[in-house]
Amino acid sequence: MAMSVWAPALWAVIETYDFDTELQRKRYHHYVEELRCPKCQNQNLSGSDSAIAQDLRRQLHRMIMDGKSDTEITQYMVDRYGEFILYRPRFQAATAALWLAPVAMLAIGVLVWWRMAAKNRRARNAPPELDAAQRRQLNELLDGDDSQGASSGRGEP
Repeated sequence: MAMSVWAPALWAVIETYDFDTELQRKRYHHYVEELRCPKCQNQNLSGSDSAIAQDLRRQLHRMIMDGKSDTEITQYMVDRYGEFILYRPRFQAATAALWLAPVAMLAIGVLVWWRMAAKNRRARNAPPELDAAQRRQLNELLDGDDSQGASSGRGEP
C-alpha cells in the first residue's frame, strides 16, 4: 500500500545542470523562481513538472551557458510567452494600473483617515448643541437667577 502512494514520487526525474560558475547557478535559480510556468496556474518553473516547464528550464540553462545577459533572457521569454511569464511584470502603460494601484489605494486610505480625524477633532472642539428642552431649562435657570438677584437687592448701593 505504501509503495503505491510513494511510487509516483520515485519515478520523478530530478534535473541537474552543471554550471561553470556560482554566478551562473544563482542566475539560473533566480530565473526558475521568477518565471511562471505557461501551462500551470501560479507555479514557477522550479515548482512545475509540466513538459513546457522542463523545456524552459533546459532553454534557460542553455542561454545562461551561452553567456546571454539577463535582459536578453527576459526579453526572449517575454517575446515567446508574453508578460504572463513574469511574476513581476515590467512597468509599462498596460501594467501601470497594476503597479500604481497599491500606491493609489494607500493614498486614498490616508486621505479618508485624515478626513475622519479632522471631523472627530472638530466634533470634540465644538460647543455641545442643546435641544429645545435643555434650552428651556437653561433659560429658566438664567431667568431665576436674575429674579433672585433683583429681589435680594443685588446691584443696588
